[in-house]
Amino acid sequence: MEISPAVADVRPTPWTGRFDGDGNEHRRWWQAVAPHTPDADAHGATEAVSRPAVVVGFRSDEGVLRNKGRIGAAAAPEAIRQALGPLAFHLDRDVFDAGDVVVEDGSLEAGQERAGRVISELLDTGKLTVLLGGGHETAFASYLGVAGSEAVASGKRLGVLNLDAHFDLRDAPVPSSGTPFLQMARAEAAEGRELNYAVVGISEPNNTRTLFDTADRLGVKYLLDEDCSAEAVREFVARFLDTVDVLYLTIDLDVLPASVAPGVSAPAAYGVPLPVIIAVCKQLAASGKLLHLDVAELNPEFDIDSRTAKVAARLVNTLLA
Repeated sequence: MEISPAVADVRPTPWTGRFDGDGNEHRRWWQAVAPHTPDADAHGATEAVSRPAVVVGFRSDEGVLRNKGRIGAAAAPEAIRQALGPLAFHLDRDVFDAGDVVVEDGSLEAGQERAGRVISELLDTGKLTVLLGGGHETAFASYLGVAGSEAVASGKRLGVLNLDAHFDLRDAPVPSSGTPFLQMARAEAAEGRELNYAVVGISEPNNTRTLFDTADRLGVKYLLDEDCSAEAVREFVARFLDTVDVLYLTIDLDVLPASVAPGVSAPAAYGVPLPVIIAVCKQLAASGKLLHLDVAELNPEFDIDSRTAKVAARLVNTLLA
């Protein structure tokens, strides 16, 4: 796979799937996705009407390890691609793959910075970027990319929407999968801005009082998992969208019930129903404000029949469609 100069440290990955024929009527994801190259806009379906999307993997579970979770999320980008590959391709946009940023030897911060540079470059060339984690330390890599992009530099109001059972606002000596949104808040404060952060699916029993206090101090908007009816979530998301010009969406798969997403570091005892999460994805895709998205916390080692990977693939497909 040929890679642009700014992503030269990114490792390529293959796509595979069922073959039914070469025509567009038979096309599946594995046939539609093309390698990302410097001239990627000229490589793909000429009738696409939406801006191109670029998939990047973030192969990391260092953040989960630091957060004392179940490691294995570094294998997630490959698992999600394997689940996406056989899906029928109905998108009206070109999709490219820029390979994987790999975190090795515990060098999480360096890996996040590399991924951030990749995302910024792609955003600045007009792409919709999709980062496949990795633990939820993926979110800070995404933030570095979004915050470093021309869209944010130009003064557009950025919103961060997290679909998650956890705030991930932990104040810890070293960054981990539990700290990314506090890191974002501090980074925004250093730039004279406030983090506009909202969470759908918070599990009250799985977040300490300290975390709720931190959320309240930072002005975080959130909806508890038990309150996530379809209408309540739709209204919550609509109100949040009214406050932003561009949106970064991050999905921690543990927002879903354990029966739907067993292959995560911290399976949810309650969770938000999959139809509600799908409806959010459709609402965000239709808003026209989606700048960047990521999917985090898939752990293939604990998945059952690739159930969680297939859900992750379905969410990505929905957001890009």
